[in-house]
Amino acid sequence: MRNIQITHNLMEYNSFDKIKSVNNTNCVRLHFGLQGSYDFSFAQLNSSFTLSGHHNNIMYTDGLEIEVSNKSKKIETFGINFNTETFIEIGQNGNEPLKKFTEKAINRKNAILSSEWKTNNFKIQQVINEIINCKYQNELRDLFLLSKSIELLVLQAELYEQQTSNQFIRTKKDTQKLIEAKEILTNKIDNPPTIIELSKLIGINEYKLKRGFKELFGTTIFGYIHGIRMSSAKRLLLGTDKTAQEIAYEIGYSSPQHFSKAFKNTFGVSPNSIKNNPNSTI
Repeated sequence: MRNIQITHNLMEYNSFDKIKSVNNTNCVRLHFGLQGSYDFSFAQLNSSFTLSGHHNNIMYTDGLEIEVSNKSKKIETFGINFNTETFIEIGQNGNEPLKKFTEKAINRKNAILSSEWKTNNFKIQQVINEIINCKYQNELRDLFLLSKSIELLVLQAELYEQQTSNQFIRTKKDTQKLIEAKEILTNKIDNPPTIIELSKLIGINEYKLKRGFKELFGTTIFGYIHGIRMSSAKRLLLGTDKTAQEIAYEIGYSSPQHFSKAFKNTFGVSPNSIKNNPNSTI
């Protein structure tokens, strides 16, 4: 779009290498890691970072010179680059962390929102998925992507305003285990493990799993499973020829009736009504 560039990158590597990237773009970058691990150095920020999937931050730089070293064979990232003037117009009306960051962009001072990279919560992941799976075309597509880009910025600003001093999960090791738990649930959404089984799979106790998962991702384990199932159901209903019954079984419901009730409680309409009238609002 004219003032915003959206990128979704899925990179597969045959070896572990260093890749350099250079350009002269002046912009604000919303960066999201979705999977994989890597190190990268950012010359304009005079900083280096070691990152693993499910992280995010916001950076402003006049020009870009980075060096990325992959530590896994697959890396997936998502990003939104705002034209600097467009971002300033939005960001100066934000919360305190966003206002301070925007002030640096106004003064053309290279900056990162926080030295601490936060973990993508469930709301952020949902919006990213909505952007990736956007079905609109032409002007409506641009309007939708603009609104979702601003929504992501708002969610990040909210995330970075939260206090971290009383966090329950304090170590990178526990954070990584909880990210692993989330990935297991995502990959097995049709037949997810129980909390007891998941606890054993990732090697932490049930209490830490339940409390840590909610702290890190902003929802309970059951809430996450439900949310992913409903998002998948909505996408399949609108984007495929599958029946509501087929979708119910595909996403892990034992009966179409239970699926229909859950869908209506979430969106206010039945799955069959969406299938028969895809232009209805949900």
